[in-house]
Amino acid sequence: MSEISIKIDMPAEHMQKIFGMQDAYVKKMESDFGVIIVDRNGNVVITGEEENVKKASRVLKQLTVISERGNEIEEQSVDYAIELGKEEQEEVLTEIDSDCICHTINGKPIKPKTLGQKAYVDAIRKNMIVFGLGPAGTGKTYLAMAMAITAFKNDEVSRIILTRPAIEAGEKLGFLPGDLQSKVDPYLRPLYDALYQIMGAESFAKNMEKGLIEVAPLAYMRGRTLDNAYIILDEAQNTTPAQMKMFLTRIGFGSKVVITGDMSQKDLPVGTQSGLDVATKVLGKIDDIAFCNLTSKDVVRHPLVQKIVKAYENYETREKNRKHDRYTRK
Repeated sequence: MSEISIKIDMPAEHMQKIFGMQDAYVKKMESDFGVIIVDRNGNVVITGEEENVKKASRVLKQLTVISERGNEIEEQSVDYAIELGKEEQEEVLTEIDSDCICHTINGKPIKPKTLGQKAYVDAIRKNMIVFGLGPAGTGKTYLAMAMAITAFKNDEVSRIILTRPAIEAGEKLGFLPGDLQSKVDPYLRPLYDALYQIMGAESFAKNMEKGLIEVAPLAYMRGRTLDNAYIILDEAQNTTPAQMKMFLTRIGFGSKVVITGDMSQKDLPVGTQSGLDVATKVLGKIDDIAFCNLTSKDVVRHPLVQKIVKAYENYETREKNRKHDRYTRK
């Protein structure tokens, strides 16, 4: 295949962001696409085999559009842009970026960053109950919280209820110091952190005091009917089938529910079936209930987290196949 060069006009301020510190991002693109990318008098020149040059140029143009919208270019954005570029889907990147859910207290926009996250956010908008399933770092809880706070601020719901089962890695609540609130707070801390970041500590405290925002362990949901509320059940893989059924039957009129979980990180006692696992089998064909499966491709934390998640997925697949082979040989 013939070698070509393409020149892209790119303003200096955007070039600086897209190239990254010590040209780290552009070196990734060079390595992944097998091209050479240089800054030549304010123009970006890409040289290499025609097909690869065209892919790299399309990715750079998409990243330029994102930068022009005032976004910071992060390593995860570049990695995902390269991945989409290889599949010739790079134009999807600007489409995803155009969906702004809300802003943090510091003015930072909260947006889906991958196709999986965009599908998850769209499903939340369209359905009454959404199950967000996937590994750590895919934004399941954070995006759900952003959607809940947006709905609350727009008066679509009158309150937000956030809940988690208080089961963690073999620890018992009775052995923890303090009163009941002190005992359960560590389990609910990730929910508080997201609320502080998006809503601000002062606004959160004020609404909490009025009872408009409630953060409570799952056991507190029993016997209640939750009308006109945005309800998020986090870490749902740690529910029992009875707890999940109890929670789902609390839902009243005008409410929206997001249930998040990661089936690979169950902390239930050995032999106990997960309520999340049962729910996926029982509720799959009911209208207005959606299941969104996020994967390692949707991890938006440090790129190393994505590699860790992928490594565990590969290991678990190998172990499952090995056990299956051993069973079939018997």
